[in-house]
Amino acid sequence: MKEIILIIISYLIGSIPAGFIVGRLKGIDIREHGSGNIGFTNVLRTLGPLPGAVVFAADLSKGIIPVYLSRIFLENEALPVICGLAAILGHSFTIFLRFKGGKGVLTTTGVFLALAPLPILILLALFILIVGASGYVSAGSITCAVLLPILMHLLKVDPLTILFGSIASIFIILKHRTNIRRLLAGKENRFNFSRKRMKKSLQSQE
Repeated sequence: MKEIILIIISYLIGSIPAGFIVGRLKGIDIREHGSGNIGFTNVLRTLGPLPGAVVFAADLSKGIIPVYLSRIFLENEALPVICGLAAILGHSFTIFLRFKGGKGVLTTTGVFLALAPLPILILLALFILIVGASGYVSAGSITCAVLLPILMHLLKVDPLTILFGSIASIFIILKHRTNIRRLLAGKENRFNFSRKRMKKSLQSQE
């Protein structure tokens, strides 16, 4: 019974639509602006750096907190993974917005920072290198998604977490299928760190 309660709590934590809430506090419905996504990049593009930073921290925390809660209250090896999955599903299919949410990338990152921090930190460094060298944020995201289960296997992470990582990787790749098509066609927008072109680059990632 306690396990079920923690899973439900994890889903509800993941379901908190941070981007939507921040948008409302600014007097807008973020779903009606930019890409229509409630995630970090659309908030950053639409409302600016400070609201974007708030959503970044919130969405990342929604993945970290459920994993640690499950470890604090119960000793069950599978529960942190299940609670992490519940949080990701909550973010992507939030009950507070008629089961329509974000892509779940930041919340997934938070979950694996709690479950297997070393692989995530290595992939974060790789992500920065790829984006810095190529200018393609999507290429960095897709590459890291592919490498996540491989790296966890090499670093001898437990099999259950590796399986979960494989599922999460497939989910992220599917979410980026339009970006993959644009990359193959040579039509993907490069991320430009100049203030003037940042919005265009961010739009392509939603």
